[in-house]
Amino acid sequence: MSVRAGGRSSDEGAATVLVVAMAGVLMFVMVGLAAAGGLVVAQRRAQAAADLAALGGAADAGIGCATAARVAAANAALVEACEVVGRDVRVTVSVPGPLVPWRTVRVTAEARAGPG
Repeated sequence: MSVRAGGRSSDEGAATVLVVAMAGVLMFVMVGLAAAGGLVVAQRRAQAAADLAALGGAADAGIGCATAARVAAANAALVEACEVVGRDVRVTVSVPGPLVPWRTVRVTAEARAGPG
């Protein structure tokens, strides 16, 4: 705040500082929401790929894990673990998460399929 001649104060420019500060806060919130949204989308893709891979593996009882890996790859996912127990197939798949500059993010999901 500066003082003009005559003893009155001037608030010129105060609104500009406030607008710039609020724009920074708004951008920070938007980046956080975008990252959270990206994680939700990646988790849904991973779960869908895991479900489909488990169903594909259960349909081919003899080569369940090989089929599960093919189905997961067709859905842009990577099989992290696969186990055939009787006629049940359990798979864990991962997909790339949202792009963040400081680390690589992968999202995993598990699924089981079988007659029982």
